[in-house]
Amino acid sequence: MTIRVEWRASVSLTGTVLKWLAVALLLPLALAVFDGDDVLPFVAAIVVTTVVGLALERTYEDPDIHQREAFLVVALTWLGVAVVGAIPFVLADPANVTNSRALAHPVNALFESMSGITTTGATVIEDFDDHSRAVLFWRQLIQWLGGLGILVVAIGLLSNLMVGGAQLMETETQTQNVRKLRPHIGETARLIWWLYVGLTLLAMAVLYGLHLVGLAPNMDLFNAVSHGLTSVSTAGFSPEGDSIGAFSPAVQWALMPFMILGATNIILLYYLTGGDLRRPLESDEFRFYVGMLAFFSSVVVFLLLADGTFSSVEETVRHGLFNVISITTTTGYASADFDLWTPGAKHMLFLCMFIGGMAGSTTCSIKALRWVIVLKAFRRNLFLAVHPRAVRPIRLGGEVVDEETIRDVYSYVLLALVIFFALTIVIVSDAARAGTVVTEFDAMGAAASIFLNIGPAFGEAGPFGNYLAFPTSTRAVMVVMMWVGRIEIIPVLVLLTRAYWTS
Repeated sequence: MTIRVEWRASVSLTGTVLKWLAVALLLPLALAVFDGDDVLPFVAAIVVTTVVGLALERTYEDPDIHQREAFLVVALTWLGVAVVGAIPFVLADPANVTNSRALAHPVNALFESMSGITTTGATVIEDFDDHSRAVLFWRQLIQWLGGLGILVVAIGLLSNLMVGGAQLMETETQTQNVRKLRPHIGETARLIWWLYVGLTLLAMAVLYGLHLVGLAPNMDLFNAVSHGLTSVSTAGFSPEGDSIGAFSPAVQWALMPFMILGATNIILLYYLTGGDLRRPLESDEFRFYVGMLAFFSSVVVFLLLADGTFSSVEETVRHGLFNVISITTTTGYASADFDLWTPGAKHMLFLCMFIGGMAGSTTCSIKALRWVIVLKAFRRNLFLAVHPRAVRPIRLGGEVVDEETIRDVYSYVLLALVIFFALTIVIVSDAARAGTVVTEFDAMGAAASIFLNIGPAFGEAGPFGNYLAFPTSTRAVMVVMMWVGRIEIIPVLVLLTRAYWTS
């Protein structure tokens, strides 16, 4: 059997990414030195990622990858960074490495790291006070890196590899080539970097500014930096056990626009910075995205008001808006324990998990663009049922979407739903095997939250809880599903086919 994939080129590029991960590890290392905490976890991770990265990088000289190799790069990069990212968690508390409920346990460490780099936001930490600021900051930082990584990959690789991704993003943003906002792809990557960094710094400044003027007493510099990193990346980790519920209403209001912007197509943000307000208004996806936020927020607020969940209208509106935005954008922050809300409000939040933000953003889930295509195609089918001889193409931004892309979108949505149901069955079955009580709704919430990279779910895995209630074997499966969900299924499934390697 002859392998037709130049896998060494993919491995070499993966090594380059791992090599540069050492630079990011210098930040928590510096914080550990400043606080007088153990530096070994970060020194060891730096040594491992540098040595392994350099070794892998040298497997191939001047790699020039094509579509096949790109699939492998995407899959290996996310997996490799997650493994290296777990090293500080294991070494920070080696005495508990065999304790299945400790962060140092290999499965838990990999769970936390994979949740970070995939911007999922699900956690296995029980007591945040047990961990140093350096360890907690590393959680925040890998989520920010994951958000940046998916932006670069989405524009540079996935836009060309995913189901109709390039055409759809180009049509919706009225851009001739999403990978060439600037003349060269390197310039485009740098543009994305500066937009992402600028928005992150703005979030940090706003949060710390609220602290300085007395509107957010416990939003100190560490918390401002930490939440700036994970709000723009729509990631959701927080150094506080009560998430955003630990902070004042001013903080909760301030974070909402940053979650919304983080889940907005980076290309539209680029044009907005240039003063072009027309493009977002003409985008079918943007209008759908904003419309879904408005619709679900209105319904949830109404249900909370009818139930009298909170004592004031402002509190009801704030918590309703915040948590709908957080779940829809797949950020995963929580301003209140929505697991205690009325069943109707909880089910609305569950539906929000399947929407996601816009394509070409840091968000996860199915994404608004695919739902726009599905709804337009469904409406067309109803019309053709009455007028069978009519010709009615699907249009985005005034441009026709080809039929192959529409079929691809249908296939992707169906595949995502099938995997969600399959993961639900695995969670329920494994819990029963281990003698753990998990209700069907809690299992569905956990499956959706893990596979669609949301973060919090319901029950023990609720907004102020963690995923330790699930058996270790279930958490191991969840690690894989976070990885598959973040890189949008296709690259992993393609690698499992014989044709990919030999044809």
